[in-house]
Amino acid sequence: MKSARTFRPGSLAYRAEFVPGGVPTLPVPGRPHMACSGPFRRHRGNVRNAGDTAAGSPAADTGGRGSQPPQPEPPRPSQERHRNMKRINLEHCMNIYAVIMAGGVGSRLWPKSREKTPKQLLHILGEGTMIQNTIGRLQPMIAYENIYIVTNRVQMEGVREQNPQIPAGNIIAEPFGRNTAPCVALAAAMLRDKDPEGVMMVLPADHFIQNVGEFQHKLKLACDAAYSMRCLVTMGITPTRPETGFGYIQKGEQPDPDNIFYDQGLRPVLTFAEKPDLPTAERFLASGDFLWNSGMFIWRVDTIEQEFRRHLPELYDQVEAIHATIGTDEYQDRLESIYRQIHPISIDYGVMEKAGNVYVTQCEFGWSDVGSWDETYRLSRKDANANSIIGDVVTIDTHGSFIRTAGKMVATVGVEDLIIVDTPDALLICRRGQSQGVQAVVDYLRRKKISSLL
Repeated sequence: MKSARTFRPGSLAYRAEFVPGGVPTLPVPGRPHMACSGPFRRHRGNVRNAGDTAAGSPAADTGGRGSQPPQPEPPRPSQERHRNMKRINLEHCMNIYAVIMAGGVGSRLWPKSREKTPKQLLHILGEGTMIQNTIGRLQPMIAYENIYIVTNRVQMEGVREQNPQIPAGNIIAEPFGRNTAPCVALAAAMLRDKDPEGVMMVLPADHFIQNVGEFQHKLKLACDAAYSMRCLVTMGITPTRPETGFGYIQKGEQPDPDNIFYDQGLRPVLTFAEKPDLPTAERFLASGDFLWNSGMFIWRVDTIEQEFRRHLPELYDQVEAIHATIGTDEYQDRLESIYRQIHPISIDYGVMEKAGNVYVTQCEFGWSDVGSWDETYRLSRKDANANSIIGDVVTIDTHGSFIRTAGKMVATVGVEDLIIVDTPDALLICRRGQSQGVQAVVDYLRRKKISSLL
């Protein structure tokens, strides 16, 4: 599979392939192109449309004995090796490690989620905190000693207190956030010392998943594919609505001779699309070719390090400089010094959209990123009036509202479709459907340097 290309207005690629004033068109194998608006990053794979022929192939050669039926191509050594490998129980020949990214703030769940107590350390849905539930979903698939958590120095103590079963040496504290690519690169460098051929899954700490059995089944498929095919695998979620808050992944359907897990649902990635507007999200949903980008990834340690060397060589060298001091007194100073130089970049943009060996497994296990109070309301239990209430609350003629209190009694009269979140030092009130705007409140507090509320 060839690498992805990023199309931006004004670029040579954009002018060459798009009609000025028009909209990008994404290739959908086996059907007419679908016009879509919005910023796209096109992942050019080795997918060929039906009827395409290559020069020199039996169908393209009209001379000589072209009327004879084409002879089947003998299996290539790589194909035969893959077939043999498919018969092996891969669970007995690979080690699996989980890297949980737990350094975010979850600012869209303000005022509950703060820098010191972000949403992954809170009880949002379910019995445990979000990070505790994330670790619990991996049992008994992954041993605790094979689970690593990447957080930051501010949150490290809380992560340790909530997860004492994770070895202290497996909790990695970044001095400050630099997006997901540096986080993954640092964890991969540390895992290389332990098991360079191990399979490394990267999972956010703050997601919600309903069907744990199906989740583990898809993880095992992704691990088998990543180990035997030396590819990058992401988990795409079957969309249930035209969501504008998620990125999307376009999957291909044409069989690939190198994809030995095609029959199990593994598909090549054709395109990564940024968060779309509503009309584009509606077209994505109607096409059936697009999945939500869950931000969960699986690959071998040596495979992802090779991709870092190829696509983010500066970051790779910076992490190597940090890696050289692990276990020494110089480590913390080197870590902070190098992190000040690192350019923030996501693993999606820095690697996944550029690599050529990217596959997706389509998942349906009740997933959510719990990215807003509206989403939390959607997932919460409601009473007969469609209210979701926790705390000391009195409701009179109140419908469709989400109310959380912290100590004081809250009373509502004659209201509907509200989000009310009360904490000891802040109160949020907004209409349902507008909770994405909570981010603007957090941005205001940062500009005004009101750190006590952050």
